[in-house]
Amino acid sequence: MSLNVLRSMYFSYTHSIMSYGLIFWRNSTDSNDIFKIQKRIIRIITNSKKNASCRELFKILNILPLQSQYIYSILLFITKNKDQFSPNSHMHTINTRHNNNLHVPAANLTLYQKGVYYLGIKIFDHLPTTIKNLSVDKNKFQTALKKFLLNTHFTAWRNILTHNKLQ
Repeated sequence: MSLNVLRSMYFSYTHSIMSYGLIFWRNSTDSNDIFKIQKRIIRIITNSKKNASCRELFKILNILPLQSQYIYSILLFITKNKDQFSPNSHMHTINTRHNNNLHVPAANLTLYQKGVYYLGIKIFDHLPTTIKNLSVDKNKFQTALKKFLLNTHFTAWRNILTHNKLQ
């Protein structure tokens, strides 16, 4: 079969199951196993060796790895429900460089910090300004975000997802 047919099969069978409810189950202990299965499928599609690196294969196939798909899904959730979040400009009148970022509520519970709302705000605030400004236009935002995530390695986002500050 051609690469396009295999890619279509991936999206119809694997991607749909993998991404269903991803923003809620991503912190599960099984997510590492699912990522390993995703990499195995990518290697099968591209007819690569068993131990080949998948980083470039994901880019060639234009498929987001599980971690990037999580970031993509959570950011789409934030932009679709942007009316539920308030920017920093609503919290104070001082004009700062973070004025247009979403306000991060104070939270001490780890369970809340790992949740969709809190983590989504932190991820959205760390997006480049050019992509954040596109959040008004859904299609342009999705396209720019996917392109950005395909070209940005996941380790750049690991600090945010593990609740450390981005350096």
